[in-house]
Amino acid sequence: MNKIEYEELIAFHPGYYVKDYIEDQGITQEELAKRLQTTPKYVSDLVNGRINLTDEMVLKLSIVFGTSTTMWLNLNQKYIEKKLEIEKRIQLDKECELVRQIEYKFWVELGLAKATRVATEKVMELQRYFKVSSLSVLSERDFLVQYRTSVPEVTDVNVINANAWVQTAINIGSGMDVESYDKKKLSAAIPEIRSMTVQDPKKFYPRLKELLASCGVALVLLPNLKNCGVNGAVKWLGKDKVVLALNDRRKYADTFWFALFHELGHVLQQRVKVLLVSEKNKAGLETDALIQKLETEADLFSQDTLIPKDEYLEFIEDNPRGFTSDSVRAFAKKINILPGIVVGRLQQDQYLTYQTNLNSLKIKYVIS
Repeated sequence: MNKIEYEELIAFHPGYYVKDYIEDQGITQEELAKRLQTTPKYVSDLVNGRINLTDEMVLKLSIVFGTSTTMWLNLNQKYIEKKLEIEKRIQLDKECELVRQIEYKFWVELGLAKATRVATEKVMELQRYFKVSSLSVLSERDFLVQYRTSVPEVTDVNVINANAWVQTAINIGSGMDVESYDKKKLSAAIPEIRSMTVQDPKKFYPRLKELLASCGVALVLLPNLKNCGVNGAVKWLGKDKVVLALNDRRKYADTFWFALFHELGHVLQQRVKVLLVSEKNKAGLETDALIQKLETEADLFSQDTLIPKDEYLEFIEDNPRGFTSDSVRAFAKKINILPGIVVGRLQQDQYLTYQTNLNSLKIKYVIS
């Protein structure tokens, strides 16, 4: 214990040299203890590197050994420095293993980290960006995304990447300028946002970001991160600003709009102290009664905003033999929404299978 070795690094505890002295002089630890006016246990602990060298013992050792106090102070300082270097190297090597579970190019392509192939540089870049002393923080299931430890399908790599994705969204949203949150203004903007569903992304997306920013909402649309599993998140930054993040994993229009209005439902709930995360496999998230209630409310808000409940039920009743491309198109035109959104809702409610030929009515977005 009085010598720590890791690869080419070696840290010698001052006790290492005390042990050499005892052996050279041919005395026992008990005799040295008497000369130092201390206990045999203290000398044993010192020799074996179990305790730190005190200023009092530095003085006593210099007198008994006929050396300077500076020598012992230097030996002690060199040991502390080399020990810290070893601990840092060990931690960095562990971090390098962890960083291999993260798709580093995700942050490079977003311009948030410098391109490098060196694992240690990747670690330091991500530590800096996430503002964490260790990337192992991302593997904690109660860091940002709350996961149940009893779910075997959720692995460490899922937890790491989910936390990394959410933290990235928060970081980006934090740097966006928005006005102070105004719930009434946001509620009044919902009809205009819904009307954007029939527009091209190049037209609606800039306006959507601008409109939400005027209501105090920072909209962050992030690419999918491998092994992430997060669809979206809502994080309040104080009482006057909220980050709404969406994952563009599937890019289908119906998925995009349902996810957006789901998260807007969360924003309108105004749970300032709660980070709300929507995950692909909801069975993996830690959910109490409150979270379940908030999720259900957000789902209903999204469904009923996109397709009003009464009109939807009437549409179902008017088509007892099933749905055709023409019937879906006519209904979508009537309520001024994309036909693909109607198809997505019918699939969600199991009126249509996910292999239906009506999938031709669903479109994909490219939003930038």
